[in-house]
Amino acid sequence: MASFRALLSEQGADRKVTSKVQELDDSRLPPGDVTVNVEFSTLNYKDGLVLTSGGGLVKTWPHVGGIDLAGTVEASDNPGFRPGDRVVLNGYRVGELHWGGYASRARVKGDWLVKLPDPISTRRAMAIGTAGYTAMLCVLALEKHGVTPGRGEVLVTGAAGGVGSVAVAILAKLGYPVVAATGRPQEADYLKGLGASAIMERKELTEAPDRPLLGERFAGVVDTVSGVMFARALAMVKYGGAAAACGLAGGAAFPGSIIPFILRGITVYGIDSVMLPMAPRLEAWMRLATDLPMDKLDAMVVDAKLGDLPGLAPQILGGKVRGRIVVDVNT
Repeated sequence: MASFRALLSEQGADRKVTSKVQELDDSRLPPGDVTVNVEFSTLNYKDGLVLTSGGGLVKTWPHVGGIDLAGTVEASDNPGFRPGDRVVLNGYRVGELHWGGYASRARVKGDWLVKLPDPISTRRAMAIGTAGYTAMLCVLALEKHGVTPGRGEVLVTGAAGGVGSVAVAILAKLGYPVVAATGRPQEADYLKGLGASAIMERKELTEAPDRPLLGERFAGVVDTVSGVMFARALAMVKYGGAAAACGLAGGAAFPGSIIPFILRGITVYGIDSVMLPMAPRLEAWMRLATDLPMDKLDAMVVDAKLGDLPGLAPQILGGKVRGRIVVDVNT
């Protein structure tokens, strides 16, 4: 029987997770109608949770994590795909409830797959990953609200992370003046290289607003952090502006006021990348192919191997990873 290479994770009685690269028989692959020869995966915040504690996301152990994968179809019983198709997968609880991309082979439902646009290689697809795809969804939400470059600055929180880095690059290419907020001031040159027009230190956003409305500054916000930072950012959004909220790195609490929503007519868009219907997924990937500068994307990438992931997982949870980690699952 054929075999494949995978990072297999086990959870111990102490709830800590240990992971080891192993060769597994194809009989271990989960149900699905498409088999993909995986070439690359990536590391997201959710992957870090799975690799360290499970994060309450995994129900059955042992487990193969990786919420993203990109590769080529090997075999298909789904009429929408045939061998040789280049595909990408983000979400649908893959890497949580279903074995994911930390393996050289994956078996999944074809309904979860997106055919890669021609300009995007499988490696770049994972440089984008869920983080970059989510960033594009945030930009689309602001656009559809009517936030145009001429309306003023857009704030990106957690700007040096995966979602933030891609959001900065896309917004800058589209002509928006981007304010990049980060707790890592040493990343200022990196963020300016992505197109940020101004850098805001995180400490400027880490005190809860002392009044419900602050001076109007931002036409829009891409928030990857939540918590106090989001509350303070909303207090500075201009009348009729909008925020796209997609992350919880700063906690789920919202220590803010309803007043900005009412007196300034601000709208908040919650961005879900996991169970999003296929039509907006396709729109996001087509826009990534045209509106994400690939030279900027390449500058974000750190390469890794499967065996590196257990050591990198605590780093991404601690906010110590810059940009995007691309994992070559065959090394």
